[in-house]
Amino acid sequence: MLVALCVSAALSIPTMTGATPQDDEPAHGVRAPLPPPEVIAELPADGGDEFNRLVFSGSPYLLQHARNPVDWHEWGPAAFELAAKRGVPVFLSIGYSTCHWCHVMEHESFEDEEVARLMNEAFVCVKLDREERPDIDQLYMTVTQALTGSGGWPMTVVMTPDKRPFFAGTYFPKQSIGQRFGMLELVPALSAAWTDRREEVLQSATAITDDLAARVAGSPGEALTVEHLAAGEAELSQRFDSERGGFGAARKFPVPHEQTFLLRRHAATGSDRPLEMVERTLAAWRMGGIFDQVGLGIHRYSTDPNWLVPHFEKMLYDQALCCVAYVDAWLVTGDAAYERTAREILAYVSRDMTSPEGGFYSAEDADSEGEEGLFYLWTEAELDDLLTEDEAFFVRERFGTTAEGNYRDEATGERTGRNVLHLKAPLSDEERRRWEPLRARLFESREGRIHPLKDDKVLTDWNGLMISAYARAGRAFGDGALVSQARRAADFVLSDLRTEKGRLLKRWRAGEAGLGGMLEDHAFVAQGLLDLFEASQEVAYLVAARGVVDTAIRHFHDAQDGGFFLSPEDGEVLLARSKTIYDGARPSGNSVMACVLQRLARMTGETGYEELAAGTIRAFSGQVAQGPSYSTQLLAAVDFQTSRTREIVVVGARDDPSTQAMLTLLAGRYAPNDVVLLRPPGDAADLAAVSPFTEPLVQVGGQATAYVCTNFACAAPVTTLEALADLLQVDAAGR
Repeated sequence: MLVALCVSAALSIPTMTGATPQDDEPAHGVRAPLPPPEVIAELPADGGDEFNRLVFSGSPYLLQHARNPVDWHEWGPAAFELAAKRGVPVFLSIGYSTCHWCHVMEHESFEDEEVARLMNEAFVCVKLDREERPDIDQLYMTVTQALTGSGGWPMTVVMTPDKRPFFAGTYFPKQSIGQRFGMLELVPALSAAWTDRREEVLQSATAITDDLAARVAGSPGEALTVEHLAAGEAELSQRFDSERGGFGAARKFPVPHEQTFLLRRHAATGSDRPLEMVERTLAAWRMGGIFDQVGLGIHRYSTDPNWLVPHFEKMLYDQALCCVAYVDAWLVTGDAAYERTAREILAYVSRDMTSPEGGFYSAEDADSEGEEGLFYLWTEAELDDLLTEDEAFFVRERFGTTAEGNYRDEATGERTGRNVLHLKAPLSDEERRRWEPLRARLFESREGRIHPLKDDKVLTDWNGLMISAYARAGRAFGDGALVSQARRAADFVLSDLRTEKGRLLKRWRAGEAGLGGMLEDHAFVAQGLLDLFEASQEVAYLVAARGVVDTAIRHFHDAQDGGFFLSPEDGEVLLARSKTIYDGARPSGNSVMACVLQRLARMTGETGYEELAAGTIRAFSGQVAQGPSYSTQLLAAVDFQTSRTREIVVVGARDDPSTQAMLTLLAGRYAPNDVVLLRPPGDAADLAAVSPFTEPLVQVGGQATAYVCTNFACAAPVTTLEALADLLQVDAAGR
């Protein structure tokens, strides 16, 4: 609190709060297309009169700002050297390509000549894509949250030329609105503070920087136990919206690792309450406007508690994580609705988010033609034009449309006549058969509209999550085509986003890869490779996963206090080297790495990996104990650490029906703390090289043979499917 008061006093203006603006603020305009590469190649280094230097960037987000009159720089030494030479602060603006309010601030302020002139005179202006530099984003988001009490994007940070922040906020309009300062007032106030009260500003910057180092470190405490798992479940239960699903009473975000944690709790305790929360929530996601009922896929979040009106952007990581939650729910319940939804999500990704090279694109925007959601909304007149009278009546009744529209204009709050299609109850089998050709017709018509912007960069970490989704769905559903898509993406990452020394890069776009990989890149890709290994039983992916993990240990591990830093030891020197454990929209790199290390230890027999996992859990136990439900992915690692685990090795030929039957049985179970390995007699040496404990395991009587070890104690091998099911205490369906 002291730091925030220092900033307010130094500037004589309040720090701004709120992750996003109010709904009555205007939307952005239509963005002009960028010039083709051959034109860009001929431009001068500063972009010329029409473009600024961002026109040479590889980031779609930065390219969106290439026509701004703001003299933008990319993050790098040149910008900070220029600020020091001019004796002015740095204005850092952080966002991402599909961020709606980033577009709003661009249109209102960064495209405005008057605001741009003030910014260019007062600052060296730097634009940063948070998806490409999560280390910088996380660091200054910590500052923003400390100073304002919340955070979000666009993020605005003003700092000294040596990168020490002294002011932070999120969105600022052009002109002040109520308590929200406008850029026309904010920029002169910041400039005056820097000019007239420099010493006070520098003292504030020093205080903030000193406070930052403590905030981004780990927080070791007592060991985490099953009591903390129960506490995490209880916290989620307390926040659960029993009427509408999800957690909380206002905006609703899909947080799939909360659902997968609750499925673990159901399996561990036999309690129905965790499963009830999951099933209610997953049904609400699928029926609500947050799910694209026509084009499939999940939107970012719901702006209301009823899951009706989404924030329309589509992020790759949401597709991946939500898909896994539906796959796990299917494994637990056998409900075909969950398999359908998982397949629908993957169908969307395959159709719209997959590059010809096999990698997955990052996101699709919320906006088109300058209006959020326009691409996805329907008037009843449009439905009447496309459908027969009976068909239109069916769609209106089942998908909740009205003549006045169920969607309200952002600026006025008035109904527009447009509708978000959503369901109040699941469709019956007969209704689904009737709906599917109508959906196809609506989809075909919608394809003729102007599409939202697609962020076509391929991010390594998000691709790791998507590889997991395809692999886990393919394994669970026995669908080789899904596994093949995971394999194709993994091969692309390993060939195009990995250096000769085995380190992952961050981003690929238009044939060029670049930027050093961060912790999440290595953790998420390692997880995807382990999932792909279990789905394909191709040893090369286990070997690759181990290589990625070993690289992460060398460059990111905190050997002194445990856990992993977000950035590598040889990366850019920032104000602090962050370690984080909070599982937000995506699970943290530390949480995923802990789970990966545990699985890798059991797959290879190398206990050192499990010791590193335990050290990672200890490194954050103090923070996690204060609010376990905010680190549900790490709680999955705690569940692994405190529960029964099994290593299962099937010895048999790949093409032997008995071998395949055993693998199918194992794949159809919900058993998140088990690992499964196939040891084909012909290529057993390959597996033994990375998993030496499998070497002495042989077939019994020339038959497919399963070895099951529970908590380091191995049962006698079994050679029949029935005996394996009995040993695992499951039925023929794996439950």
